[in-house]
Amino acid sequence: MNTITHPGSLLPTTIPEYLDQLREALAGADKAMIQDAVYDAEEYLRSELAENPGKSEAEVIASVAGSYGAPEEVADIYRETEVTVAKALRPPVPPKRKSLLGRFFGVAADARTYGALFYMLLSLATGTFYFTWVVTGASLSFGLMILIIGIPLLLLFLMSVRLLSLVEGRVVEVLLGERMPRRPLYTQRDKPWTTRLKELFTDGRTWTAMLYLLLMHPLGVLYFSVTITLLAVSLGFIAAPVAYFLPFDYVMSFGDWNMITDAPWMLPLVSVFGIVLLFVTLHLARMVGRFHGWLAKHLLVRTPVV
Repeated sequence: MNTITHPGSLLPTTIPEYLDQLREALAGADKAMIQDAVYDAEEYLRSELAENPGKSEAEVIASVAGSYGAPEEVADIYRETEVTVAKALRPPVPPKRKSLLGRFFGVAADARTYGALFYMLLSLATGTFYFTWVVTGASLSFGLMILIIGIPLLLLFLMSVRLLSLVEGRVVEVLLGERMPRRPLYTQRDKPWTTRLKELFTDGRTWTAMLYLLLMHPLGVLYFSVTITLLAVSLGFIAAPVAYFLPFDYVMSFGDWNMITDAPWMLPLVSVFGIVLLFVTLHLARMVGRFHGWLAKHLLVRTPVV
């Protein structure tokens, strides 16, 4: 590889080489952060190249190395910034509890629990929208491929899938705490649309993102149904003792047996069971949040190629 000597390091002579060195320098870091760093570097270098049409890529890289930095320097800056931002955005960490009861009830003090719970409720709406968008867009795009309008429509549809995956990633990061890309995959705007369409087809993340958007519908229905059912049952059980004092008939029956009239002394026990079930629901929400964050990370984030 041809390089240009720069104080303390060897600079690449092309933008792809610069990006490859940046990926190597960031090896082992969060892949969502790597995607953001590569996007920023490519956007900056190509904008500098566009503003200096008389210079080669090697000359542009050499000229901006002092202000933007060599790949290793940029990697170090991103690692330090990532730690700083993560600390600033991290919610208060609940104190660690050693006892089993402390760990069981301590889930209520974890802010991520409520983010996951809200995500499970929200996923029905987002999952239905994503599924409808992908099915409708794919049907129209591929169905109209025999006409000239089908090609640009397909291009717009695939670009919209990337946009939706970016939006979903931001929702996942905010509510579930999983680091997701904050910038899209870079696309050179001066490339022919045929080249851009080819890149969309050959990029595996286009199809895994589409798979994720389709999966969100059944997952959203499952998440919403489980959350609503468990919350309704647990809160209903917790409020069971109140039923004894209501002026109208309240029935909690199993066949012909009505607990309200036949065994009112069991209502406090039912209330205690409802409290336990509520905390079980919170633990389940936290587990689902971790699982869904893992799923989103694997399907929506491009794996760095070093």
